[in-house]
Amino acid sequence: MARVEFMSTPETTYEAVHGPDASTAEAFDHVIVGSGQALGTLLGGLPEGESVAVVEGAEVGGTCVNTGCTPTKTLVASARVAHMARRARDYGIRTGSVEVDFPAVMERMNAMRHSGRDGLTEWLESSEHVTLVRGWARFVAPRTLRVGERVLRGERVYLNVGARPRVPDVAGLDDVEWLDNARLLELEVLPEHLLVVGAGYVGLEFAQAFARFGSRVTVIASRDQIMPLEDADVAAAGQEALAHEGVSFEMGARAKRVARADDGGVELVVSNGSGEKSLRGSHLLVATGRVPNGDRLDLERGGVETDERGYVRVDDELRTSADGVFALGDVNGHGAFTHTSVNDAEIVLDVMHGGPRRLWQRNVVYALFIDPPLGRVGLSEREALHSGKRVLKATRPMRKIARAREKGETAGLVKILVDADSELFLGATVLGVGGDEVVGVFATAMNAGMTWREFRTTVLPHPTVGELMPFTLDDLEPL
Repeated sequence: MARVEFMSTPETTYEAVHGPDASTAEAFDHVIVGSGQALGTLLGGLPEGESVAVVEGAEVGGTCVNTGCTPTKTLVASARVAHMARRARDYGIRTGSVEVDFPAVMERMNAMRHSGRDGLTEWLESSEHVTLVRGWARFVAPRTLRVGERVLRGERVYLNVGARPRVPDVAGLDDVEWLDNARLLELEVLPEHLLVVGAGYVGLEFAQAFARFGSRVTVIASRDQIMPLEDADVAAAGQEALAHEGVSFEMGARAKRVARADDGGVELVVSNGSGEKSLRGSHLLVATGRVPNGDRLDLERGGVETDERGYVRVDDELRTSADGVFALGDVNGHGAFTHTSVNDAEIVLDVMHGGPRRLWQRNVVYALFIDPPLGRVGLSEREALHSGKRVLKATRPMRKIARAREKGETAGLVKILVDADSELFLGATVLGVGGDEVVGVFATAMNAGMTWREFRTTVLPHPTVGELMPFTLDDLEPL
């Protein structure tokens, strides 16, 4: 990654904005705006004894703890139990009828996320050198922010404010009660028919979970494939698995307008190549991506630049255009995941102590927690085709992996891409049982600079899905 060149702008001093009484600002060594997943790593690595202010206007813990990873994966786990219970006969097990106690499912989810939030809050409030400041922050000058009636100034400021759901331009949306990923988690009654606008990771995870709970589910995908960042064969395999469980799809359809239905639900009109179609559902989930929260910070008054999409621009050390200000997590556009946020904090701390870690060294790795889960690291096949490299590819369907057959979970495939000249891995995709874990062996190999020939000699335990990854490389051929 090339170092970002920032525009040269004259620094605006605190005094220039507020007059000579700059002493009203509370001084801290570090001001962290937002309590998302980079926070814990930052606090654990900042110099001992230095003063820290943590500013949070919503719930402590950010998206992951409150409306993302923790609650959604708890729901996914409950949904999987219901699904496997219904499949018991496939394994020679007889059960009675399977019933989902939806209030109990939600109670379990809330217990998980609330314990995480409350534990983090207690830790912050009890830390000797940390001040938790409740409220929404806005820059009033470089490294200086107003939070309610308080003004905070930090020698270093870290923007850790995350992102929020994107609201699409759909006529009538303001006139109906629609759900985003946060409001869906407040449901008390299981939807009869859930309409999901969006076929990315948020929409698909909820779609499958609620189908397993017993809802009818229809996914409206604006393109001709779900999972728009993935290769067509991977997306097709994922869609087939979801459709097998009863999830319906409207492909290449865009939400045009929505209105309240006579029965209290919603009526959604979508358009596709053949015209318009009306869909009726009891609930509407909008999952059309996310936008960074930097627009709520008056960034220009702090001298912080953004790109054309609204993400805070950073260099390889996570520095922004403003001296002493760093941007971590979703707001910088270099990953929308907990693990990338944590890694951002590790890079900042390493640089602070004179270390070599830089953002460009990171391989993109992530998982999509449908069932079977998708794990991917590095380039997709489509991206590799445009890389200018000579690429070798090996694939294997999950049905040819003994462990998958033994577990009765054979949907999906493995795809591995390597550079024919350097013999280094370019990317790997594992859609199948354990895919979210198995992809980690490729992430490790890529981080270590291991060639595919070295990886091929690795002995992994039998019987596992992972043990077949080295053997899959025997099928490498030019892409």
